[in-house]
Amino acid sequence: MSRDKKQKRVIIMGAGGRDFHNFNMVFRHNSDIRVTAFTAAQIPGIEKKIYPAALAGTLYPQGIPIVSQERLSELIKKHSVDQVVFSYSDISHEMLGHHASVALAAGADFVLLGPDGTMLDTDIPVISVCAVRTGCGKSQLTRHICDLLKKWSITTVVIRHPMAYGDLYRQRVQRFATIDDINGHECTIEEREEYEPLIARNAVVFAGVDYGEILKQAEAENPQIILWDGGNNDFPFIRPDLEIVLLDPFRPGHGVLYHPGETNLRRAHVLVVNKVNSAPSHYVERVLEIAFQTNPEAQIVKTASVYQVDRPEAIRNRRVLVVEDGPTLTHGEMSHGIGYLAAQELGAREIVNPKPFAQGSLRKTFALYPHIAELLPAMGYGAEQMADLEATINQTPADVVLVATPVDLASIVKIKKESVRLVYEIQPMDKPRVEDILAEFLRKQELL
Repeated sequence: MSRDKKQKRVIIMGAGGRDFHNFNMVFRHNSDIRVTAFTAAQIPGIEKKIYPAALAGTLYPQGIPIVSQERLSELIKKHSVDQVVFSYSDISHEMLGHHASVALAAGADFVLLGPDGTMLDTDIPVISVCAVRTGCGKSQLTRHICDLLKKWSITTVVIRHPMAYGDLYRQRVQRFATIDDINGHECTIEEREEYEPLIARNAVVFAGVDYGEILKQAEAENPQIILWDGGNNDFPFIRPDLEIVLLDPFRPGHGVLYHPGETNLRRAHVLVVNKVNSAPSHYVERVLEIAFQTNPEAQIVKTASVYQVDRPEAIRNRRVLVVEDGPTLTHGEMSHGIGYLAAQELGAREIVNPKPFAQGSLRKTFALYPHIAELLPAMGYGAEQMADLEATINQTPADVVLVATPVDLASIVKIKKESVRLVYEIQPMDKPRVEDILAEFLRKQELL
């Protein structure tokens, strides 16, 4: 397509989620703008793909290339790009400033699209669960809310933040109600971690790439509530009537240091400080102080994150390999998770360091994220990573593997050692509880 001199040229910086949504909402049918490329970060391998023409629309008969973020400056100059639209999440304000500097130095504007310009509207009441960082406990809270809504006989559909790791066109709209649905979509470990616990609660979950169509199909289920299950501390794609945002006292200052986590913190109707049962008390106090200072209008709730291990006696006095949630450890920047704490509390003789035994892509993961302690992140963005994860587990000289991920990892990879599974859920602490706030909201919606 030849360039119209009046046509603005744009690059969208992304990570396989918010970027596609921003394109669909703002740029897809705008003939005054030409999106020349998406750049990719955080998700391995996505830069080898094309955003397909069938999703990109009639203005893009060849689709749109997805390229490495490292090529941003080169592409701005090569295509005379006017504007770079930043479109991913869980990034420090400092790094966001560095990315802006790269774009500005190359001659382009640097733009952030806000909630009002990118949120979809629905007549169905929407509750959103978001956070200030990856790994605060959004999935736990989403499960807890599902349990409460089920107890009150409120029909609910969950819409999950995108995890577009496979064939983008096939993933345009995904509906998950059974394990067969998960298998049929060839879901990665990261996807299974989110979908399986909800399906176990008989929840219907929608996700994918085209959230306008996803919302239409979710509405067709005639739910009384739509529950937005946020990911990667992004803000919602669907306009919420009740915004709940989690904070993590293990990262007490991060609520005002990351994008768009601080946006979530400032927008929230309810702020949930999770993990107060295990975090140092002065960290909890610091998070509460930041919450009061930054969003004094929000209701503040404290919750505990409580784990259970199916055979705790298998941990005591043994060498243990701990496998934790991948994104929480990588771009979530946690050095350890609840599995590490559990192994210590349950008397492990040694927590075995898997780094010397890492296979394939796991070596790169440890090199990129050196802050990770003696743990194995459950990286599984595709078949290659899952094979590397399996090989690393089996090469590491441990007596037992403690699987501290939301998914039953032993059902996906072949663990040739004894393994035990840890599950964790949110529990209420002092009043007000999430249950109290949710009941009040539902009464206002005349649903209780």
